[in-house]
Amino acid sequence: MPFALQLETIPPQPPPRLRKFTREECEFLLDHGFFAGERYELVDGELINKLGQKPPHAFAISMLSVTLVQQFGRRIRLQLPIDVAPEDNPSSEPEPDAVVTHAGVDLAQRTPGPSDIAWLIEVSDTTLRFDLTTKADLYARAGIADYWVLDLNNRRMIVHREPLAGAYRSVTVYESHEPVAPLVEPGLRFTFPDLTA
Repeated sequence: MPFALQLETIPPQPPPRLRKFTREECEFLLDHGFFAGERYELVDGELINKLGQKPPHAFAISMLSVTLVQQFGRRIRLQLPIDVAPEDNPSSEPEPDAVVTHAGVDLAQRTPGPSDIAWLIEVSDTTLRFDLTTKADLYARAGIADYWVLDLNNRRMIVHREPLAGAYRSVTVYESHEPVAPLVEPGLRFTFPDLTA
């Protein structure tokens, strides 16, 4: 006789094993036409599909780029790969929304690595939890000293600093009207609207 299944009666089982990718494997797949027309970023060996951006996210990226170009000129990269901790984590090549490098980094010749990055920014609407956990852990392990998340839904900036042992010791929330300065230029003070509108 049929009966209603009670999931709690099924013994726990390990989750299915996922196959992790390396940067070299991803480059091979891209070179051979896989993922044509799609955008992915590699985070801890997993390919993350970068779905299309909603209008608020796209607009915030545009406004952020204008502000950063005015302040930092050619030292910025927008939505391009960075080489995060290549020596101990060769399976990550994230594409943050914005990166400001230290002066003198030749962005035309190589992908910036952790020691090149002065300030890293993610714009979040549908990816807030991922940006505050997985991405924050990745950037902390790489030693990125100044990681900001622009939380579009709540109109605030979440500033991560003092990376130590794979985690940020300082995470501070700045509401829309509260200014904060990037470590790379302490004399510049930004509020949420300065970077998104």
